Amino acid sequence: MKANYDYSVCFDKDTEKLFRESKYLGQGNNGIVYDLPGNKIVKIFLKEKICKAEGNTLKRTKKSKHFPKIYVHGKLYIVREKVSGVRLDKYIKRNGIDKDLTIKIVNLLKEFKKLGFKKLDTRCRDVYITESGRLMLIDPKGCYTRKVDFPRHLMKKLNRLGVLDDFLDYVREIDKVKAKHWQKEIEKYFKKKNIEYIK
Repeated sequence: MKANYDYSVCFDKDTEKLFRESKYLGQGNNGIVYDLPGNKIVKIFLKEKICKAEGNTLKRTKKSKHFPKIYVHGKLYIVREKVSGVRLDKYIKRNGIDKDLTIKIVNLLKEFKKLGFKKLDTRCRDVYITESGRLMLIDPKGCYTRKVDFPRHLMKKLNRLGVLDDFLDYVREIDKVKAKHWQKEIEKYFKKKNIEYIK
C-alpha cells in the first residue's frame, strides 16, 4: 500500500487550466498522476530531484518511439503524452510470451544502450504494449545513473510469471552471446537472493 502524502505544486497557466478538468489516475512511490484533456497526463512529484531526473530523461529520449513526449517540465511536475495499452506483465499473464514479443523486448533494451543508458533494465509494470504492438516505457528511473548491464528486474518478473525459460530460449535464437550472459547473471542473482528459478 502506498503512503498518503500532501502534494503542493505551482503549475504554469496552461497546465493549471488543463488540471481543472483532470481525473485521478493513480499514485506511485515518487508521485501522483492525473489524466488531462488532449491525451496528456500530469505527474506531480514529491521531490524536485526525482522530477528533474525523469524530466531530463524524457527530454533526452524525445527522438525514440519507445518514450512518451514531454510537453512541460516544472519544478515538481511533468506534463507528458498519455501512454495507452496493456502493461507488459498483465499482457504476458494473459497471453504468455512468444518470439515476436521477445524480439520487441530485446530491441527495447538495445534502444536503451543506443540512448546511452547505464541501466539496461526495466520493470515489467513500466512497459506498456500499445494497440499497434509497440512497447512504450513510462516512469524511466535511474537510466543514466544506475549501472545494470542485464535486464535483472525484467527477468525476475518473467520468472514469477513462469516464462523466463521461454524468454531465454527465444533470446538464444536471436543472440546466443546475449542469452548466455543474461542466463549466467540471472542465475547468479537468484542464488545470491535465494530466489527459486521457476523452470
